Amino acid sequence: MDSRINGQSWRRYVSAFILLSAAMNTASAVTHYSIPEEMEEGSVVANLAADLGLDMKTLSKRKIRLDVIAGKKYLDVNKETGELYIVENMDREYLCSSKTATTCFLKMEVIIENPVRIFNIELEIVDINDNAPHFRRDIINLDISESTPAGERFSLSNAIDPDVGTNSVKTYHISESDNFDIEIQTGRDGSKFADLILKKALNREEHAVHNLILTAVDGGVPARSGTANIIVRVLDTNDNAPQFDKDSYNINIMENSPIGSLVVKLNATDLDEGTNSVIVYSYSLYTSEKTHETFSLNPDSGEITVKEMINYEDFRIYDMEVIATDRGTNSLSGQCKITILVTDMNDNHPEISIKSYQSPIKEDIAVDTVIAVVSVSDKDSGENGIVDIHIADELPFALRENSDNYYELVVSEPLDREKVPEYDITFTVTDRGSPPLSDNETMTLELLDVNDNVPQFPQSFYTMPVMENNAPGALLSSLTAFDPDLHENQYLVYFIIEKEIVNTSISMLFSINPENGNLYALKTFDYEIEKEFLFHIEARDSGVPPLSSNVTVHIIIVDQNDNTPVIVSPWRVHGSVVEEKIPRSTDKGSLVSKVIAIDTDSVQNSRITYQFLQVTDATLFSLDQYNGDIRTMRMFSYRDPRHQRLVVIAKDNGVPALSATVTIKLSTVETAVKAYSDMTEVPLEYDIFSDLNLYLVIGLGSVSFLLLITILVTCVLKCQKPMPSKAAPPSRNSVISERNSTIADSTLVSNDAYWYSMFLAETRKGKLVVRQPVPKAGSRYIVSSLPRSTGLTETSESAASTLQYPK
Repeated sequence: MDSRINGQSWRRYVSAFILLSAAMNTASAVTHYSIPEEMEEGSVVANLAADLGLDMKTLSKRKIRLDVIAGKKYLDVNKETGELYIVENMDREYLCSSKTATTCFLKMEVIIENPVRIFNIELEIVDINDNAPHFRRDIINLDISESTPAGERFSLSNAIDPDVGTNSVKTYHISESDNFDIEIQTGRDGSKFADLILKKALNREEHAVHNLILTAVDGGVPARSGTANIIVRVLDTNDNAPQFDKDSYNINIMENSPIGSLVVKLNATDLDEGTNSVIVYSYSLYTSEKTHETFSLNPDSGEITVKEMINYEDFRIYDMEVIATDRGTNSLSGQCKITILVTDMNDNHPEISIKSYQSPIKEDIAVDTVIAVVSVSDKDSGENGIVDIHIADELPFALRENSDNYYELVVSEPLDREKVPEYDITFTVTDRGSPPLSDNETMTLELLDVNDNVPQFPQSFYTMPVMENNAPGALLSSLTAFDPDLHENQYLVYFIIEKEIVNTSISMLFSINPENGNLYALKTFDYEIEKEFLFHIEARDSGVPPLSSNVTVHIIIVDQNDNTPVIVSPWRVHGSVVEEKIPRSTDKGSLVSKVIAIDTDSVQNSRITYQFLQVTDATLFSLDQYNGDIRTMRMFSYRDPRHQRLVVIAKDNGVPALSATVTIKLSTVETAVKAYSDMTEVPLEYDIFSDLNLYLVIGLGSVSFLLLITILVTCVLKCQKPMPSKAAPPSRNSVISERNSTIADSTLVSNDAYWYSMFLAETRKGKLVVRQPVPKAGSRYIVSSLPRSTGLTETSESAASTLQYPK
């Protein structure tokens, strides 16, 4: 509202006030005026001349003036009219600055000269509501702890209003608040002030600052007001514990994470502020020492990092409790639980452990027998921890699962130590990780020998040629058998299986070293007597029970050229000279003589060839080198000498060759020689027997008797022993009759390189040559000659060869 009042209204106000003052102070010498403050300049306060009873006409001459005590001229007097008017705006609050003064007066003196009169005037300046209440500070800051209880009172700066009375501060208002209210107090001087009342306890974390507007209202009409901002800053108290973002954490971390790797960054908040909100992280007492060693907790940032290498197989789950503590005076704390789950990596090789192991084992162990138990394991988990086990396919063993992660090694095929004496069995284990890891373990399985192999000779039949005339005790051969078994099962002893050969024990002929199988001859063999031997040798091991095998040994006596050819025809009585007579009229090609030599050796050594060593006339006679026939190459002439000398050598085919010679003296005669008829058997002419014939008969009788005894003995032996597998060769009897030739034609008969007959030759002096079979043992051949002139019979004897047959 405008504080100024128009002149007319104010005059009425002043006139009324003057009249009232005059009525009240008729006896006073002081004139009182009352005007409102803030009147416009020029406004007439009162007619001072009229009020003082001065003559208006003389007023200007008397020089009236107004003397203001304050020294400042706010009013003046119109010297013409005597009116008191305002020359300068007056502010009561300026003029009367004292707040305690309820009234404000200006004292003035009105001085009039001619005559001099002095009048005292008091001008009361009446307050108008021209000032709004105001606060010394537009912003009132209050710090209130959130722990302050409700009902607490806080003094506020009161508002100032220069006006007085009803125009001064009458009341206060505060903006709406749940926490605050005001209570108006009246001072002794009547001033009004307000106290801030805490209706409800503060919570800084909900409302850290409260902005309130405090309004002071005066009692003027219209009322004026002034405001101040009240900023209530809620002081923090440590009434909030730190809170983690989560109450619990489940964190997966890969094993073997590098040291220093961040596991998790914890974040705890504290609604408090200042030191009350500064958080320190630490492990609680419920956190294990293992966790302390494995993970590092930064106390300021809350970062949990890997402190040492993490191994899933050692620890799979780490439980920890972390406490967040503020740094308030009475510190508060919050906690959270953290579970760290270690994720498995395929970083562990599978392992194999041999729990049971049986070695060595016998080679005849039964199929499906358990020889070892192994277990497999892998510290990893899942597919990384699933283990597969296998062995080489070519081994005679198999794996059989016994229980979880336990396997039995069993024999799947028969074993043979002689083929494979020991096995290196490699167990290979592989996990199913990616990439897979593997390991292996090798065990050596040794097989114990069992006597399951008989001794074996390299050959089932041995043929051994032995040269005759060998030295007694000579090594014939080494018959070594092989036994693949071991130790005592391998130690062999050699035996000759006893048998008799021609009434002689085989052990008398041969011996064998029982340790090494060396075969020795105990006697000297003569091919012409013994030609072969057949017997068995046994090799026996030392196992329990012992096993044995035998081999057939065929000893063949090899002929040596140790017999000189013997010339049996023509017959020689004494020495080596034979005298023969032939007719001089003998035709060309006629058989003059026949040289027959025999050799008891065999094959090559017994093949005889004949040659002339000396001959009187090489053109007269020829000699067949194979059959010894001496024939005429031409007829005799008168120039030929009567006596012819022929030296014939009979030489065998041995190396070196042996030979015999015979000298034939041929004499030609003119008388014809009687020819014999062809091949007719004639009786012996007993009339021509001489002493030689007698000797021959006695010899033949003796030989016949011995032959009969030999036949009887042989029959007895044959009855006692089984017949030989090989039949004896058939005997042959033949008679060579006289014929025209001087010498009978003879033929060698042989079977399997053995001689079965001997040959008897006839000279001209003999009439009959008998050829008879040779017995198996001990017979002798007989050469008979019946001399014509003397009638004597001569006998020549030599040992025959013995033929042995296998029994």
